[in-house]
Amino acid sequence: MTKTIGYRGWRWKAVWWQRFFLLWTTIEAQTRYSIPEELSPGSVVGNLAKDLGLSLAEIFDRKLRVASEAGEQFFSVDAGKGELVVNDRIDREALCGQSASCVLPLQLVIENPLHLHRLEVEIKDINDNSPVFQAKELSLKIAESAAVGTRFLLETAEDLDVGVNSVNCYICLWCQLELLGGDF
Repeated sequence: MTKTIGYRGWRWKAVWWQRFFLLWTTIEAQTRYSIPEELSPGSVVGNLAKDLGLSLAEIFDRKLRVASEAGEQFFSVDAGKGELVVNDRIDREALCGQSASCVLPLQLVIENPLHLHRLEVEIKDINDNSPVFQAKELSLKIAESAAVGTRFLLETAEDLDVGVNSVNCYICLWCQLELLGGDF
């Protein structure tokens, strides 16, 4: 016994495949850039014309624009040079907090015909925040007989930077004793 698909079944499949291929040809590529936080406005992130294989005339004629999925427009397209540029300073800690990675997803929209390109900009942490201790002053009573290299516990400092830019240990330069962060 064979099962036949009626006119509606074939029509539904044809419409589904048509939309699938339309989306397949519309969303073409993904590009990723990496920049340090706190870049000044106007700084170049990357050359979109070169990376997307477009001429400057195509960028202008096809109205290349960038749309942020995060809401804020941190970037714009310089149509005269085909470059993605920074609009405003980006504070990584305010944007992503203590997260290990900070990636801003963007959509590049090119018209006539419509093409969407996914773009990600990774924001790298720089050491722009000083560690802060709860107490402004700390007194340690160290015996004269203390050996060089003796370790003392200090309260933990709060550091908004993450990864290699965060505080791992403290060195007491005036007495050449290594002080390690920790709880009292």
